Amino acid sequence: MVQTISTVLLLRAYQLGDFGQMYPIARGSAPMLVALLSVTLLGQHLGAGELVGVVVISCGLIGLAFARGIPGRAQLPALGAAAGTGVMIAGYTVLDGSGVRHAGTVGGYVAWLFLLQGPTLALIVWARRGSTLFTGVRRVLPLGITGGVLSLTAYGLVVWAQSRGNLATVAALRETSIVIAALIATVVFRERLGRLRLTAALTVLGGITVLELARP
Repeated sequence: MVQTISTVLLLRAYQLGDFGQMYPIARGSAPMLVALLSVTLLGQHLGAGELVGVVVISCGLIGLAFARGIPGRAQLPALGAAAGTGVMIAGYTVLDGSGVRHAGTVGGYVAWLFLLQGPTLALIVWARRGSTLFTGVRRVLPLGITGGVLSLTAYGLVVWAQSRGNLATVAALRETSIVIAALIATVVFRERLGRLRLTAALTVLGGITVLELARP
């Protein structure tokens, strides 16, 4: 359920705002929340070096979102959807990290997640679009299948990492995909990268270096 809400909010953020800004806000706000929840709720230990790395990465990710300035009032709905997505991402990250350790098998856990989430999302889309859903599905079916395979593979790798590592560290490293997203926004969507966004991306890489150095 948490993942379904996250997906709906993220799609809404994409509809209302720029991809290059909404994605960093949605993903970049999650690592610090995961760090807080994993320490307070799950009792996981976060060393000083790891905490610094998570903070640096989070600052870089948020910097990518606001590199083009502070959004105006008209963008508040998009910002709200993106921020809500970040909260949901933090929530399901902690749930997954705890759940996979109790499940005993990464493959089975991921399979059940996708089996339960897929029909729920399909019902939501059907409720909104009705019979036009099937026309749209036929048009984008190859792209959808490709995206589904990539999503399943990526999520499986994340859950596998969560079953073995610190949740806050895994969450921070996972969200470095925002740097790649910034490049995609520049190359594919012709959104300007700029000096500030480049600096923010380098900050993320610096945070990754700190995390690596902090590993025992």
